[in-house]
Amino acid sequence: MAVSINEIKPDLLKNISKIAKREGVSETKVLNEVLKIGIEIKTKSKIPNFLIGNKDTYNPDPERLMGSAGFIKGYKPFDAMKLVEEMRRGS
Repeated sequence: MAVSINEIKPDLLKNISKIAKREGVSETKVLNEVLKIGIEIKTKSKIPNFLIGNKDTYNPDPERLMGSAGFIKGYKPFDAMKLVEEMRRGS
């Protein structure tokens, strides 16, 4: 999906140009920083950390979760429906 330059507000382009001139960097670098900050804000949790009781389970580390994803190993296959029926019968 390409965005036409006409769809971007002119004030935004002027502000990016002003910031680039003030900082002495290219407009592309400023625009990349603006996009990076915008993505960080969008992906950041909306709930403040002090309201979250258990931060590890609410905002888990994806690498840690992927490492523990395959830790359970079954030795022989079983029929889940048969197991449920046995549990209901009490045998």
